[in-house]
Amino acid sequence: MMDIAIIGAGRLGTSLGHALRKKGYTIKAISCKSIPSAKESQKIIGEGRALTDNREAASKGEIVFICVPDEEIEKVARELSHSDFNWSERHVFHCSGLLPSRILSPLRKKGAWTASFHPVQSFPSKRTEESQFKGIYFGLEGCAESLSSGKEIVRHLGGKAFILEASDKPLYHAACSIASNSFVVLLEIATSLLHQMGFKKESFQILFPLVKGTLHNVKKFNIEPSLTGPLVRGDRRSIEKHIQALRCFPLYQEIYITLAKQTLEIARKEGKLSSQKIKALMNLLEDK
Repeated sequence: MMDIAIIGAGRLGTSLGHALRKKGYTIKAISCKSIPSAKESQKIIGEGRALTDNREAASKGEIVFICVPDEEIEKVARELSHSDFNWSERHVFHCSGLLPSRILSPLRKKGAWTASFHPVQSFPSKRTEESQFKGIYFGLEGCAESLSSGKEIVRHLGGKAFILEASDKPLYHAACSIASNSFVVLLEIATSLLHQMGFKKESFQILFPLVKGTLHNVKKFNIEPSLTGPLVRGDRRSIEKHIQALRCFPLYQEIYITLAKQTLEIARKEGKLSSQKIKALMNLLEDK
């Protein structure tokens, strides 16, 4: 297996380095702006030199992962391109789900094989078990040589690779953000409503079995068949009461109504409600 260098000792870079080491790859170096952060990641990964010099770190890897924030990737690529070692046939991956691989063009011009390598997963801390990568999908986009290498890495991690077009990445990344971050925001809204009734610490515990059960249903039966509740039953009175209760929370009411309209569109597509009931509920939502 090829030696690996990681640029960016954050949550993703550290988690990826730890998982790759467990799968038999050698992590030669990990760099970060802060040496304490690089050393922390080195300790978690279990090997590799902790550095603050990105070019020195990259020189030690046949595969280089750039795991920095999106707004820093182009700057890092330019910095690395000024290295005096041979980039020919080195693989360089950035891990943005949004940016295309062509942002690495300074390194591509130096002979490197370049691609983007995006795990469809969230990493809340540096100390992530390697099992966090098992069974997940990875969006890959770039040159043929790096796509082949990327697929092999994904296979070793126990994941599943799919190929993206550069032009599709903004829509792809929006989908990932909605599924992850927007889901968390909706949970925050739901728990904050329970806070209004005096529930504090236990608000999430109250909702968690419902959330867990819903995700189980989605996995087992798919998305549309898992929709339940008053909207798909055509229960106008319940929806009226929800809207009234949310009048004191205008933003939440707006979000509720927007999502309710989309729920009705799904119900229409699935044939769960008659056109008359859908029309009546849509009118209710429009009138508030």
